[in-house]
Amino acid sequence: MAAEMRVGQKSKDNFDRASLVFPDGTSRVTIDRDPTPLYIERGIGSYLFDVDGRRFVDLNCNFTTLIHGHAFAPVVEALTHQLQRGSCFANPTESEIELAELLCGRIPAIDRVRFVNTGTEAVLFAIKAARAFTGRSKIAKLEGAYHGAYDWVEVSQAATPANWGNPMEPNSTAFYRGMPASVLDEVVVLRFNDVESVRRLMSLHADHLAAIIVDPMPSRGGLVAPKPEFIAAVHEAGRANGILVISDEVLNLRQSFHGASARYGLVPDLVTMGKIIGGGLPIGAIGGREDVMKVFDGSAGRPLLPQGGTFSANPLSMTAGLAAMRHLDPVAFAHLETLGDIVRDGIGRAISVRDAPLCVTGAASLFRLHPRAQAPNDYREIYPTVAGATLMKQLTRFFADNGIILPSAAAALSTPMTRADAQFIVDVFAGFLDSHQNLLDAIEACKRPT
Repeated sequence: MAAEMRVGQKSKDNFDRASLVFPDGTSRVTIDRDPTPLYIERGIGSYLFDVDGRRFVDLNCNFTTLIHGHAFAPVVEALTHQLQRGSCFANPTESEIELAELLCGRIPAIDRVRFVNTGTEAVLFAIKAARAFTGRSKIAKLEGAYHGAYDWVEVSQAATPANWGNPMEPNSTAFYRGMPASVLDEVVVLRFNDVESVRRLMSLHADHLAAIIVDPMPSRGGLVAPKPEFIAAVHEAGRANGILVISDEVLNLRQSFHGASARYGLVPDLVTMGKIIGGGLPIGAIGGREDVMKVFDGSAGRPLLPQGGTFSANPLSMTAGLAAMRHLDPVAFAHLETLGDIVRDGIGRAISVRDAPLCVTGAASLFRLHPRAQAPNDYREIYPTVAGATLMKQLTRFFADNGIILPSAAAALSTPMTRADAQFIVDVFAGFLDSHQNLLDAIEACKRPT
């Protein structure tokens, strides 16, 4: 199908207008443009409708946020009621207590919570909290992992074969031009699932490390499960050296009723949250051990770590989040797990039957496709070849042509989806394999850089 048919005329007209007011015609770098973005008019349940009236199954869910899909009735009702009572106040409200009680009662590692506005803010304040608690300044993070737009966690987020260095001791690489060299010096980069380097490098830098931040299943790192021995190594090195463990679950809290760290046996000192806990509105949260969270305590004067924010704990986000999370019960998680299994197993069978050089990773309501035959272990193993990048671009186009929005990283399922929706995803994928043998042959012939 020609690109002209993939995006309708109204989307093209909107992009022409946007190009006059935004630097590249878009309001965030994550907008998919091929070459024109798809402009959305509305969303209902698991479907999006563009401005030209076409319907798509939404596997992006605003980057995994909308676990109940679009226009979820309990959230709409709760927000409508709250808007009539006021949108934001300088004073606290009961809704913030209720959402905090839910999170403290549900996530094992959380004794206390502070709310902020985004996942980026949650990570930022979790790292500051670790520094304030330990008196140290450095952090350790995983190569290629995404933790938002804070300088220290952006280090080596986009490392390449040209600069990532020794696999046993990865370089700290700049994410953007002008990133201060001092930031690079304050970040120890580790590889996901590399047990020995985690033990060695965390011990080597222990005197200066405040925390290690770990996404239990990094989306940009391949959406691969952590090895039990890797989780154990993080625990052991952290406890032995007084280094706090931060579990970044802004994306992966949706992996179970109790979150991702509970699913994989990680026992963090701090947890960062966002996305699903806001019911579709901006939100972030830092939770953790009572003694660590005490750095935010201002009851006796200036706290070790002051934290404010005009819209932190605003009643709209609190109300929407509370409505969404209350309906995200064990039954809802079981439904999502079933849908995820149908999709991943179906895609896996389609690959196996055709002996295609692709694989699928993920867990619970998340999955990711890779242009390689064997599941990757970390970020370096998913770094794209030219043939792989070409195939993934055509795969995204094929899905769009068949009424599905498929993101390039983590694809997310939502509670309104049915088994029929899950099977439809599998069938479209099988159709892609059957119609793109030339791209599959190119993957087979291509050797991945080491």
